[in-house]
Amino acid sequence: MTTHPAHPAARSIRTTPEGLMWEPSERWVRGRKGDVTVVDSRHPVLVWEPHLPVPQYAFPRADVRTDLLRPAKNPPTGKHTGSRVFYDLDAEGEVRENAAWTFPADDLAGHIAFEWFLRADTGLDHWYEEDEEIFVHPRDPHKRVDALPSSRHVQVEIDGRLVADTRAPVLLFETSLPTRYYLPRADVRLDLFDATDHSTGCPYKGTAEYWSWRGGGDVPPNVLWSYPDPLPAVAAVRGRVAFFNEAVDIILDGERLERPETPFSRMLRTR
Repeated sequence: MTTHPAHPAARSIRTTPEGLMWEPSERWVRGRKGDVTVVDSRHPVLVWEPHLPVPQYAFPRADVRTDLLRPAKNPPTGKHTGSRVFYDLDAEGEVRENAAWTFPADDLAGHIAFEWFLRADTGLDHWYEEDEEIFVHPRDPHKRVDALPSSRHVQVEIDGRLVADTRAPVLLFETSLPTRYYLPRADVRLDLFDATDHSTGCPYKGTAEYWSWRGGGDVPPNVLWSYPDPLPAVAAVRGRVAFFNEAVDIILDGERLERPETPFSRMLRTR
């Protein structure tokens, strides 16, 4: 039996002089543009930029179809921490500008990072960790998401009006975010909201649908959401609805909670 040295993924997160944090990953990661596999790596690294709360993958050049990359014609400035080398992706008869780039850190020399498919004109179409497709951004190995059924008493008010009242919530605990309260639809006044065409994706929970408050006032749109087909790890929230704690008043077991200040607070204010 061959003995291998300890895998570098067991080492702690490292920080570069540019403020990047990174660590090796043991996951097999693939990225595709249409039917073309552009990235196929068993040695990716996760990189955290100072201004982004979620990680990104960077890959050894040997694991990337560099024959499909061209020096970017219109490289952006200030988009990624200190990055000045960008590439356009030319695959399947389509060019996606600035789809890939390199980080300036010596530690990450020889690695290429890719935009994820958030719009039709950038990044790759599909990403996989092992044989499971993942969405929006890589999952953070230091983040935990737990969906726990509870018998706590949860009430929700908007502008002083009671819009939800339940003793059968599912509490979703997600690292670095406030607890979200997923409520049975029968216990929510959905007649006071209008369904919208807004949707978002989450690599931990799936794709969400949204509702907006009908009552006017200083309530941002899309304040209420649900995951009709959540990922298996949070199956307990299926079909339930949750409110942005940042924009409504939540009363938990008779105690009115303070509205948290999160990155979503800024997003809601600019809608």
